[in-house]
Amino acid sequence: MTETTGRDGTPWGAAELRAAVQAYWAAANARDWGAFAATLADDVVYDLPQTRERILGKERYTRFNQEYPGDWQARIERIVADAEGLQAAARTLVTVGPEELYAIHFFTFDERGRIVGVTDFWPEPYEPPAGREHLTERY
Repeated sequence: MTETTGRDGTPWGAAELRAAVQAYWAAANARDWGAFAATLADDVVYDLPQTRERILGKERYTRFNQEYPGDWQARIERIVADAEGLQAAARTLVTVGPEELYAIHFFTFDERGRIVGVTDFWPEPYEPPAGREHLTERY
């Protein structure tokens, strides 16, 4: 197993992963795409099982979020992380206009604490909206 370590060489733990997930959501909510991209590994993989979409790479995933329509905000309800510094999960309440949706997000990390995988689960399966085919692949 790869040990995940911080900048000072000490192992990442659950607290550091929770902080990384908080930084990811804070940057997304602020629409600070440079800070958002900084949380991601270059080869990040984003999966949406309910729409059967996958996005490969930091540039595409950041752009996907930049182009996502509507004025949405995500509030973290809970974050859990493993003690080995490899995985975390978050439950969020996402507000889009008057609609509120709960979602579950699973994160995996590389040895530098960057996010290498995100899998999002939303309440119901749905067909993806038109206009993001240039960033996604279907499976």
